[in-house]
Amino acid sequence: MTQTIIQAGSDVPVSARNDVEKLKDVTNYLRGTIAEGLADPLTGAIFEKDAQLLKFHGSYMQDDRDLRAERQKQKLEPAYQFMIRLRMPGGVCTPEQWLKLDDLAQKYGGNTIRLTTRQTVQYHNVLKHQLRPLIRGIDEVAMTSIAACGDVNRNTLVSNNPHLSPAHAAALDWCLKIDQHLLPQTTSYREIWLGDKRLGAGKEDHEPIYGKHYLPRKFKIAIAIPPNNDVDIYANDLGFIAIVNKDGELEGFNVTVGGGMGMTHGDAATYPRTASVIGYTPADRVVDVAEKVLLVQRDFGDRTNRKHARLKYTIDDRGVEWFKEELNRYLGWNLEPVREFKFTTNGDQYGWLKGADDLWHLTLFIQNGRVKDWDDYRLMTGLREIAKVHDGDIRITGNQNLIIGRVSDANKPQIEALVKEFGLLDGKQQSALRINSMACVGFPTCGLALAESERALPELVTRLEKVLDDTGLAGEPITIRTTGCPNGCARPYLAEIGLVGKSTGKYNLYLGAGFHGQRLNKLYKESVNDDQIVAELTPLFQRYAKEREAGEKFGDFLVRQGVVKEVVEAREDFHG
Repeated sequence: MTQTIIQAGSDVPVSARNDVEKLKDVTNYLRGTIAEGLADPLTGAIFEKDAQLLKFHGSYMQDDRDLRAERQKQKLEPAYQFMIRLRMPGGVCTPEQWLKLDDLAQKYGGNTIRLTTRQTVQYHNVLKHQLRPLIRGIDEVAMTSIAACGDVNRNTLVSNNPHLSPAHAAALDWCLKIDQHLLPQTTSYREIWLGDKRLGAGKEDHEPIYGKHYLPRKFKIAIAIPPNNDVDIYANDLGFIAIVNKDGELEGFNVTVGGGMGMTHGDAATYPRTASVIGYTPADRVVDVAEKVLLVQRDFGDRTNRKHARLKYTIDDRGVEWFKEELNRYLGWNLEPVREFKFTTNGDQYGWLKGADDLWHLTLFIQNGRVKDWDDYRLMTGLREIAKVHDGDIRITGNQNLIIGRVSDANKPQIEALVKEFGLLDGKQQSALRINSMACVGFPTCGLALAESERALPELVTRLEKVLDDTGLAGEPITIRTTGCPNGCARPYLAEIGLVGKSTGKYNLYLGAGFHGQRLNKLYKESVNDDQIVAELTPLFQRYAKEREAGEKFGDFLVRQGVVKEVVEAREDFHG
């Protein structure tokens, strides 16, 4: 297909666009009537038409689904609540900021913080009247929730520890520059939440990059440093793969485009896609490349059908070569040929590591990213006590874990003592399967969930650990991820074992992805429960233990043995 056949999204008249596009057209740069809805004391909700706009401010309106049926029976409105997600490029915060996040969780977030797969934190169970004080508390420590959701570039990811080498530090610098450059410029956020009216009378807001209608859909960027693909670079709309010279210096980046995880059950026109590697850019041009890739998607993405609006579909409709040519035209210069690189894993490095800065960095295992206190595991309190004495930084990884970073030799014994006192897990106490597991939130807060996710995966992993022990595979790292719906927030389609919620207690079982995130998995069994999942995986683990080749990963074994077919071209192979 060519550009002359497919109309550019920006050329489609507003009257022919989808409802969200029409909404953006009339809401005065994301203001809508959010402020009026917040002031309405008769409901715990905001106005329905503002729910989409609220996402641009970093929040989703939800309700407690554990209570939904009972409240309907009592003829009460749903137990409305809100999720607030922060924008934390690279997942970096200071100990002082962490203590503030902890304090806000105690006041407004149900005594828990959720670490996300995009290196940030989110709060659930926030009531409408708590939204402003929570956001103002975030602002007090120079943090924000703007553009953490919505049709914009969301939180920019980078390989999780910038102090392991000079290249890691340089990659973080570029992450921060890209993220800041693509931040929306509307003053509506500060006006609505912080009471800061920056525009004078008669002046209008202006979005120099996004324009009045922003992007057709969400947009995600990540930076990876081989050999570790810990940010799942191929799952992102735009990715930069660091190319490091023999002296350990970052020279530039290979550019990847068109990744994305979401799909819809039963709709073959929707599918996940791994990004295509299209060229190389010197490091000093990376911000320009990020902007121009975003602009091509802004101008050509589908604004009539939101299920077809991600960059992956723009590229598949027109072709990778078309996209490269269009991008080069927007840039005014051409990307260079792809440089050689190799990934070998996409997990975190647990425990203590010493970086190029001669400081220590401790990666802790946070199961499914849930930070709270349990009766037998005071994780939240332990992290709070560490933050009180820590003089380095704290980092969230793309795998929902936490790094206590930049610990000096002098302060290391104090941190170690607190880790021991609270029994904090550095991953070495866990099985290889568990430390390579991830789940989205799912029930009870996510309005899209069809099945349990975070609350279900730990027990399933426990059952599978027993099978792996029995087959002699206890130390074998295998990626397993589950989501409550097909949107793919925990990137299940890049897991060797992917579980995607289909209905209450039922999941679609996907198998055969690449261990370091380079290949999608494929549907193996549909609508199976936990017992059936264990029953299906047991003989496959047994075969893997007996018939695998030296160094062969589980996903590669399943493809080689013909258990599932290899997914090469997503739109042709994923559903086929």
